[in-house]
Formats: sequence, C-alpha cells, structure tokens
Amino acid sequence: MKTLVEPELTKNALVVLEKRYLKKDSTGKVIETPSEMFWRVAWNIAQADSIYNSKAETEQIAEDFYNIMAKLEFLPNSPTLMNAGRELQQLSACFVLPVEDSIESIFEAIKHTALIHKSGGGTGFSFSRLRPKKDVVLTTSGVSSGPVSFMRIFNTTTETIKQGGTRRGANMGILRVDHPDIFEFITCKEDPQELTNFNISVAVTEEFMKAVEMDGEYPLINPRTGKTVKTVKAREIFDLIVRMAWKNGEPGIIFLDRINAANPTPHLGEIESTNPCGEQPLLPFESCNLGSLNLTKIIKQINGSTVIDYEHFRELIHKAVHFLDNVIDMNHYPLPQIEKMTKGNRKIGLGVMGFADLLIMMGIPYNSEAALKLAEEIMEFISRESKRAAEKLASVRGSFPNIQGSIYEGKLMRNATTTTIAPTGSISIIAGVTSGIEPIFAVTFVRRILDGERLLELHPLFKRITEERGIYSDTLVERIVEAGELNKIKEIPQDLKQLFVTAHDITPQWHVRMQAAFQKFTDNAVSKTVNFPASATVEDVAKVYHLAYKLGCKGVTIYRDSSRKHQVLDKKVKEQAKDKDGKLQPRPRPLWTRGITIKAPTGCGNLYVTINRDENGLCEVFARMGKSGGCAASQTEVTGRLISLALRAGIEPKSIIKQLRGIRCPSPSWNKGELTLSCADAICKALEKYLEIEGDLSWKEPGLLSTNLTGLYPQCPECGGMLEFGEGCVLCKFCGFSRCE
Repeated sequence: MKTLVEPELTKNALVVLEKRYLKKDSTGKVIETPSEMFWRVAWNIAQADSIYNSKAETEQIAEDFYNIMAKLEFLPNSPTLMNAGRELQQLSACFVLPVEDSIESIFEAIKHTALIHKSGGGTGFSFSRLRPKKDVVLTTSGVSSGPVSFMRIFNTTTETIKQGGTRRGANMGILRVDHPDIFEFITCKEDPQELTNFNISVAVTEEFMKAVEMDGEYPLINPRTGKTVKTVKAREIFDLIVRMAWKNGEPGIIFLDRINAANPTPHLGEIESTNPCGEQPLLPFESCNLGSLNLTKIIKQINGSTVIDYEHFRELIHKAVHFLDNVIDMNHYPLPQIEKMTKGNRKIGLGVMGFADLLIMMGIPYNSEAALKLAEEIMEFISRESKRAAEKLASVRGSFPNIQGSIYEGKLMRNATTTTIAPTGSISIIAGVTSGIEPIFAVTFVRRILDGERLLELHPLFKRITEERGIYSDTLVERIVEAGELNKIKEIPQDLKQLFVTAHDITPQWHVRMQAAFQKFTDNAVSKTVNFPASATVEDVAKVYHLAYKLGCKGVTIYRDSSRKHQVLDKKVKEQAKDKDGKLQPRPRPLWTRGITIKAPTGCGNLYVTINRDENGLCEVFARMGKSGGCAASQTEVTGRLISLALRAGIEPKSIIKQLRGIRCPSPSWNKGELTLSCADAICKALEKYLEIEGDLSWKEPGLLSTNLTGLYPQCPECGGMLEFGEGCVLCKFCGFSRCE
C-alpha cells in the first residue's frame, strides 16, 4: 500500500498539535500521532470522490492528500484538521448569519450562533438592518434599544459557550456607515471590557468615501423606513473611526461597495458581512472553507540561486483545490440553511503562509519593490491555476448549482470563488513558518517555561544564515536581545539587517502596499494587520486608511503598538492565588516594577503619588506627604498600602478610583482650576492621570525584551509565551492560543 512521508515537526508544532488537534481519550491523554492525524483527515476528505466517480482510486487520492499535509506543503483550516474523520465532522472555520429587524429574527440568530460556536465555528453579522436606538416599536408602543445593545446579547452567548474544548468563540460585528447609530457603534469598544468576543468593522460606502474626500455631508438613513434621519459631515465620522482605531485598534473598516462589485453571485443578494478576521466576505448563511499553501516549499536551487518551482507549485494548487472542494461535500453543517447556501455556491479560499520566510530565502527585503512584484506574481499564479483546477473539476462534477445569474454563467466553474488570504495562526505554527503574508514578528523570541524560567529562541533562518557566514554566537544573540534591534549590532551586515526587517520596522505604507499587491489577484479579501509604532499619530492612521482605499484593498485593520495593553485576553490572566480555604490572595510583588511619580497639591501640602506596574498591570501605589510625620502622612501611607493590596489581588483600577473619588476633608485645595477635595481624592486623580498616559509606557524587565518590540505584548494566558498581534487577531506562537480561532 501507501508511500507516506513522516512529518518533520518543530517542538512548537508538536505542542500545538498535542494541545489542540490530536485525539485524546476520556482522561485527556493524547492517543493519536501527527501522522495518524494527517491520515485521518486525508482518508476522510478523499471519500468525497466516490460521490462523483465510482471508479475513483480513493486510496491514491488519500495518499496524495496525506503527503501534501505531512510535507507541510498545504494545510486546511483548523476545524478540518481537528474534526475530519471524527464524530463532529464540522469542517468550516466561519459563517455569516443574517440579523433581521425583529425580535424573532434576532433571537433566532442568537440560537444559530450558539449552535455554530458549539461546533467550533466563528460568526459574522451585519447589524445594519436593525432600527436605530429610540426608534418606534409599533407592536409594543415602545422604543428600540438599537444594534449595540443586541450585540451585547450575542457577546454574552459567545462567552457562555466553550467550543468543543478546542476553539474559542469569535464574532465580527459590522454596521453600515450610514446607520443612525454609527456614532455609538464606533465607540462601543472604547472600554476594553465591552464586547470582548467581537471584532468590529464599519462598512463604508463609495458615497461616504467621496464625501470624506470632498469634505462634504452624507445622509444617515433609518433602515426601518428608508428615510434620511439627518445629514452629517463625513469627515466627522471618518475622524472618529480613525481616532478610535488609533486608540485601541478598532473599529476596522471594510469597503462595502468594492466587496459587492466583486460578488460572484449578485443575483442571490448583497454581501453585508465578513467572517471574524475580515478576509472572507460572505452572503447570509454561507460558510468559509479555507486552506493555505506553504510558500517555503515551492522553491528550488538553480546555479546557486533560489527560484520558484512553478511546475511543483502548479501541482500543489490543483491538489489543494481538489481537497477543498471535497471538504464541502464531507462537511457536517450546523444548520440546513448553511448547507444549502454553501453547497449552492461552493466557495473555497486558497491562500498562502510563509511569505516572509520565502522572501528571506530569496534574499528579498519585505519592504521593497521586488517583494511587491513577487507577491503579485505568486498570487496571480495561484488565481489562474486555481481557476483552471476548478474548471477541470467542473468538467467531471458539474459547476456550482447557483451559477445561473453569476459572473460565470455560461462557463464551467466548480467554485464561485477560489482564493482568500486567511489568517494562518495555528496552522503556520504547525508548518513552522511565518503567518500568512505578514512580515516576521521578531528575530528573537522569549519563551516562558515552568517556574518562570525564560528561554531565548532565534528565528531559524537568521541562525542558519549567520552560521553560514561565520558570525553566529550565543554572545551575538544576547547582544541582539540587549540592544533590542539588529541595527545596533555592528557585526551584522547591512544586507541582513534589511532582509530580517520586522513588522515593527516596516512603515505602515509598506504594510498597505503589500496587502494591496495580494488583493489584486484574490477573489475574496486579505487578512493583514497594518502595524504602527506607539508614537504614531491619528493623522498617520488616517493616511493609511486613504491609501488602502486608493490602492484597491477591501478593508483595513490597524494596530498601534501598546494600544491594547489593557485588553482582557482571557480570564486566566486574572486568576489569583488562593489559600487552602479558597480565599483570594494578592500576587507577590515582583523584583522589578516600573512607574512614575505625580506631584499632587492638597490642602495638607504636596502629596507625591508613586504608581508602579509589573507585567500584569498596576501593582502598587505609594503616597507620601512633602513633610514627614503627622496624621495625614500616616493615613496616606495606609491608603497606598491598601490600594497596592487590592491591585495585586486583581481588583480593577477603575473600581478603586470609583471608591476614592469625591472623598472630602476639611482642607480642600485648588490647583490650576482643579479642585482637590482630600488626599484620597488626590490619589484618585493621580491614578486617573496615570491610566490616561499609560499607553505610552511599556513594561520592560532588563535584558528580557524580544527584539524590535517597543512595548511588550501581554503574555499568553495558557503557556506564558509572548502574544503577537497580526492578521487581525492575537496569537501565541508557542502554544497556538488565539482570540479569533
């Protein structure tokens, strides 16, 4: 029988597979090897061939599918790896559900959301059809609470459900820019505790973008009546979107009219929403079916030069399209409406991973014209060959059922779409390559292991190249970590500094240009994060939004370094030590803290408030009077001690501020027009000021910060590794933890 290769996997890949993908028994013990997992998936997906050809050599097809996965040349989206050949058999990563303007429809959508999340999928919604806040409800003579209030119900539903023990709930919430509640929607995640299971994006129209460019007005329209509620300045809304994105990365934007201009089945309706990471625009009740090609596996050496092996690349693309088309038939869909729509259009999304690694192998800097040219060349080839593969399948299996009225009417075409650049968070770890089309995140990484010990890890290509050039040493690695960037190390040649440019070194404009290069030949959309340094201005973000629109992107997601420092990533982050009786105990004070001291005039004299933080957030407050001794000094000291105790026990700073605010004493004071009622009130104001500016402060324990990071990302709540922000989500490269998958 079979000629099967044995997968060569990194330590990180094995950790992720054992934690999230391999079969376990009732006690949680892993009972499946990686090769057995790949065969389970390959054999299951190959069974679809018997539907179309009774003489199909299923075993040979399964062997082909196994080998492209085991060689890490192609991997399907996570649910397929997890569930194919198992009882659940739910193979789609994401779905879009309709939300109509009635209580019945809203709660039907909530029920459907629960079923999808239970099966391991993510969901996207447009709330644009819901009537605005305070609009009339004729059946009850009451008023509507608006889209944002109903989003909170969806969020709570997601929070309640654990997805089969392997995946987390993720949602995309979208509102049209001409909805009357657009102001509330744009700011609905200003508080990081709100809507934690949602990504949000504003659906902007061509009319709106033209009004922004012309500094004109545009109408807000009540979706219930279709009538204009009022007209507003387009730049006022645009500036609010930009300001909020600068502040915490959301909302993103999608160019709705541009998405619908590329809708292959316009006769079935308009596209209103996308999946949670924004790369897959879908009609209501459609699901996405995604997979990615590992670009590090499509190269060969000719006369000492690294070139793309297009013959092998073509073969991989055709096998991957075959695989993804089979997935549609083997899938067990959570709802009959989803099965009908998905099988009617048979959309697939073939994308890539390891692009940054490919560039390094070929000696091309990410932020170069040569890289943009290669991106277009690769994606054009994938687009062309995936369409040929879909035509070939259609000649045997028939075109997708809804082809009449589509852009392919009168032609042979198996799949309404064939290409998507999707997030590859977990599967790129399995493949041992960079995520999607993102640049490398850092040259050095810090991995936390048991007992708080930290181990340095080096990008494997950097290690290999420096070894080949005879400049590698452990001392060099330590110096890179200490310096924080390659540019400060004289021994590293300039060409390597340019080649190993990171996400934080690349200007936002280059991020957008790379996204646009791939979008040019992608049916659906492109998952990509535009990274900004912490020092970026609101105007910098606005320029990128305009550039993304100008260059033909279908949307844009930005992240300014350190802007999400306080976002709750997982409840485990907030877990605190407890004693034997289960009572809460404060976490120990670390050896290193970092903070500021604020001078606060009071009626009793100057109060000096020192506020410190560790890597988990605020951890202590010291408050001392300018003059020593006395009752006031002792009271401020004990106040600081109690605040510190509360902070290290996990109490939110805002709750402490609420208790301190407004406490009065007999000696209030005025300073620069601001009234301070007491020493406690002064501490409250100092805490508030600190929280306002804390986004510009970064935690750094000497000698342990990863290369090229201006602010340390939060640690993973599951393994303690460093979290990355990319592809519109948060991911741990060491264990595969993600907020979006």
